[in-house]
Amino acid sequence: MAIIPRNMQSRATRHIFSASDDTTLTKHILATHAPVDEHIDIRPLLNLVQDIFHRSTSLIPGIVQGKQAQFGAMKDSVYQPDLTDMLDISYHTINRISCEICCKCAGGGDAHGTTMGILSMLSSYSWDAKVVIALAAFATNFGEFWLVAQLYASNRLAKWVAVLKHIHETVEQADDLGPKFETVNNLLKAMLDVTNCIVQFHELPTQYINPEAPEMLTASTLIPNAVYWTIRCIVACASHILGITGLGQGYMTVTVETWELSSLTHKLDNINGHLRKQLSLCHQHLDDTKQREAFETLKVLFETSHQDNLKVLRALICCRDDPLPLFDGSTKKRVSIEVLKRKIVLLYISDLHHVSEQELVIFEQMYLESRQDLDRLESQYELVWIPVVDKRIPWNEVKPRFEKLQSMMSCFSLYDPSLLEPATIRYIREVWLFKTKPILVVLDPQGKVVNLNAIHMMWIWGSLAYPFSSSKEEALWKEETWGLALLAPTIDPSLLDWVSEGKYICLYGGDDMNWIRKFTTSAHRVARALQLPLEIIYVGKSNPGEKVRKINQAIQEESLSNVLPDLTIIWFFWVRLESMWHSKLQQSKTVETDQIMHEIMRILSYDSSDQGWVVISHGTGKMAQGKGDSFLRCLNDYENWKDTAKDKGPLTAMDDYIQGLQTPHHCNRLILPGISGNIPDKIICAECSRPMEKFYMYRCCNE
Repeated sequence: MAIIPRNMQSRATRHIFSASDDTTLTKHILATHAPVDEHIDIRPLLNLVQDIFHRSTSLIPGIVQGKQAQFGAMKDSVYQPDLTDMLDISYHTINRISCEICCKCAGGGDAHGTTMGILSMLSSYSWDAKVVIALAAFATNFGEFWLVAQLYASNRLAKWVAVLKHIHETVEQADDLGPKFETVNNLLKAMLDVTNCIVQFHELPTQYINPEAPEMLTASTLIPNAVYWTIRCIVACASHILGITGLGQGYMTVTVETWELSSLTHKLDNINGHLRKQLSLCHQHLDDTKQREAFETLKVLFETSHQDNLKVLRALICCRDDPLPLFDGSTKKRVSIEVLKRKIVLLYISDLHHVSEQELVIFEQMYLESRQDLDRLESQYELVWIPVVDKRIPWNEVKPRFEKLQSMMSCFSLYDPSLLEPATIRYIREVWLFKTKPILVVLDPQGKVVNLNAIHMMWIWGSLAYPFSSSKEEALWKEETWGLALLAPTIDPSLLDWVSEGKYICLYGGDDMNWIRKFTTSAHRVARALQLPLEIIYVGKSNPGEKVRKINQAIQEESLSNVLPDLTIIWFFWVRLESMWHSKLQQSKTVETDQIMHEIMRILSYDSSDQGWVVISHGTGKMAQGKGDSFLRCLNDYENWKDTAKDKGPLTAMDDYIQGLQTPHHCNRLILPGISGNIPDKIICAECSRPMEKFYMYRCCNE
């Protein structure tokens, strides 16, 4: 290889950075571009070139101590290119450019002129092909150089070739050349980064990316200059390598060439930064387009009839074509979507913040009981938990919460909800109206949605709600009447026994301990006076917290009444009552037209107040109920209605007396939990049948 005189290198360096008219340069670059309409898959050749550069730089003995250039994912892999993929690439062109680089650089030619000459030789190729073929031409020389250097000490043929090319002196002085080769390696990496970026632009699927899109138009103005400067760097790098081999003759001991390569590396890094920004915008546009298409596909799929549910489920929850997207909570193993084929599928959809552990405890218990009750239908009914995670929060921050909740469930769940497609999340939120409160979407064996939210059915009726369709919900309500059997059938194991024994059963709530003491004392006193077999149960408040737990404990210690065993059962009592309201609302029932809706509203408004409340029932018959102060006054005024109780019965007498205490001016509040779907425009007061005024309240605690 010829040696480049130092004065010529300096002139070339000055020329590189003296041209300030970028517009003129761009015009000259574009004038060399005359591509033919033939697509060439350039990726296989680029992979081969990257492997050559990696293996060549890793051979340098002691050059960059403890460091190696990083060139993508093929660092230590055994790369086996498919040569048939590169038959479209003209090896004659690669060799011509290789010789052009070698001769022009060895002769001290002008770097800009050499670069423009190479671009002219590659005029018929696309921009990505130009830069990859130029890199391949340089890789031929670069790889040959280090192949001879590797075999120099052990192969006589390589030794004599090294002597003729002056490579032997470079190898023998390797320890002194570390900084120079490190500079070369840095520039090689920058060239490959820019080249990969250019190739990735050309690999974007045209069906999703419009060439006239702003992102692509901007990229199209950047790529020609990026190709020019990458080839310009190839020329400079080749000149530098040739110069290094001439050190033995006293040339360029410390030259501006190292500074030149560092400057070029910085320039390519800047170019790469601009290209990466546009590529990122293109990928975002591509992803948005794909997600819009996936969203529309989901809409069409759910509106189309199918033979089974697999096509729908794959589109909905098969995250990135994962063959085992589900986790079986009973076996703790990953499974395929096939386990759900032709079954009724209940999709339990929640986020990770608004689903409580006590909710999962009850839900899991009901699920297991329903599977036992529906053993004959086991092959038809499955539950799948789909957690909707916030993509803005790093997955490693929410993963512990997800794994804890998942460990509590024996049903199926998504193995990795962080991979749930944005189109699926959008469909769940926009079409199925999921906000924050969990919902239970029911799909029939053909994948058709038969209930947009059956979670209220699950809370109210459990396995009796099977197959959880809207028509089944309507049929169940037709069989229900207001009474203790609907209000609280399972909150206490002794409840049904008390009913069969003819006892009076009193449910009361609130969080005023002084009122609780007064009420329970008066209730026991009146029951003894009327000789009524009475059982009293404290059911706390909705969203029970530490205050209700302490009240529970105090009631037990003072033997005031029965209590529910834990906060989870108290929570379930209230969420079931709220579910009745939601269910009735979904069926367009109102206080004016539906007695059960009217009674549910009364108790919910009692709970929303700051005072206690009471409901007393006898068997499946009439109930007496009222706010805490009115009911306590009724008990204390026992002498005023005891005679009526003998004629009409105690419950009717109490109810009439409480109604007589009702003042024209009163204030009822109704605090409802988050609602999936639209908030009702009008809520009617259960006491006076007047429209209630709407307010908004935000609450962060349970007390």
